[in-house]
Amino acid sequence: MSKLYFPEDFVWGAATASYQIEGAYQKDGKGESIWDKFSHTSGKVLNGDTGDIACDHYHRYKEDVQLMKKLGLNSYRFSTSWPRILPQGTGKVNQKGLDFYKRLVDELLEAGIEPAITLYHWDLPQALQDKGGWGNRDTINYFVEYSQIMFEHFGNLVSRWITHNEPWVVAFLGNSTGEHAPGFKDHKLALQVAHNLLVSHCLAARGFRELGLEGEIGITLNLNSVYPLTDSKEDQQAAELVNDYNNDWFLDPLFKGKYPDKLAQIYREEYGELDIKAGDMEIIQEPTDFLGINYYSRALVKHNSEAGLLQAEYMRTEESGYTAMDWEIYPKGLYDLLMNLYQNHTKLDLYITENGAAFDDQVAADGKVYDQRRKDYLKAHFIKAHQAIEAGVPLKGYYVWSLMDNFEWAFGYDRRFGIIHVNYDTCERTLKESAHWYKEVITNNGVDK
Repeated sequence: MSKLYFPEDFVWGAATASYQIEGAYQKDGKGESIWDKFSHTSGKVLNGDTGDIACDHYHRYKEDVQLMKKLGLNSYRFSTSWPRILPQGTGKVNQKGLDFYKRLVDELLEAGIEPAITLYHWDLPQALQDKGGWGNRDTINYFVEYSQIMFEHFGNLVSRWITHNEPWVVAFLGNSTGEHAPGFKDHKLALQVAHNLLVSHCLAARGFRELGLEGEIGITLNLNSVYPLTDSKEDQQAAELVNDYNNDWFLDPLFKGKYPDKLAQIYREEYGELDIKAGDMEIIQEPTDFLGINYYSRALVKHNSEAGLLQAEYMRTEESGYTAMDWEIYPKGLYDLLMNLYQNHTKLDLYITENGAAFDDQVAADGKVYDQRRKDYLKAHFIKAHQAIEAGVPLKGYYVWSLMDNFEWAFGYDRRFGIIHVNYDTCERTLKESAHWYKEVITNNGVDK
């Protein structure tokens, strides 16, 4: 069987997030996060689950790094917990929080694994949420303060930085639909949050450059390819608006210095003007080093005049398979997304910073976890990524989501994305078959056709 080989310097990694794996939520001076409060609020998370213990990575990080080394990972993408560093979000630094991440980074480097730090993966200090959270423009400055602390302590050890993970989710699931922390249902607030996140990203990146650090900094967006259900004018217009909402509300400010015209006008008529200060759009458009992409599925859309402001309805097709998240398995969407980004938005280096699938994984009688569907999912997406590279897309790396099963936000422990199985009663780790397969991919720097 012939193989598709990736560029020699291609980065193979896996990703996690602090609240989802660390646990130790009140350990060593850590402050409360919005996810601590949200998960402890009755009815917010499936089965009443919390991240209090999660995978206990805070205490088991050495074991986890050894598992990464066993897999042959080139890089490990993880997020740092803002309230573990600054319990009140600003002001006094918690040295024990910094010490934990120093131990983790040292362990990774000792194992020959490149650390890639995400500064914000949704666990805002609750003390800042009490002041208005990301809807408060002061939080931009607090984030820059936090980022500078991290750059100064780890800038000589960590060469790849991500400011924000999925600002779309932070803004809209957290502040418009209320599915995520802090749990608000205010779409105008969500739009302001989205804007403030983008400003904070670029100001933090500017601070990184001003320190003269070697390495690269970027942002990670959750993006998908959007397709109309039919060729009708109405379905095509619905798909365009959904694309503006899902993708271009963040891509256009970063790469064109403006929000998408049609959707911006719809929002303006419905909600009035946002608080956009003079110079904001110029700041947001400042260049960074790469764009991170989290891709899981596509959006298939048809026009529906009764479906909210966008008049668009998301559709299912029974021709496709679906994951435990009820997300369609559509690898071609990754290729189409990468090509669209390269042709219409940016020539920056690209990284897949998350891609993976949740399935109902069980430990078999022989102690193994057979997750063929995840292997099939990843293989199909790796092939499409290779196809995009062959077409000229500057894709530099791929981080599988997730390294291990973890606290899956509003779904608690009911969804398993990991290539490593976690027994949530004992925290025992077991490499799934997909992990052994991924090790072969990394060793060969290629995947079977």
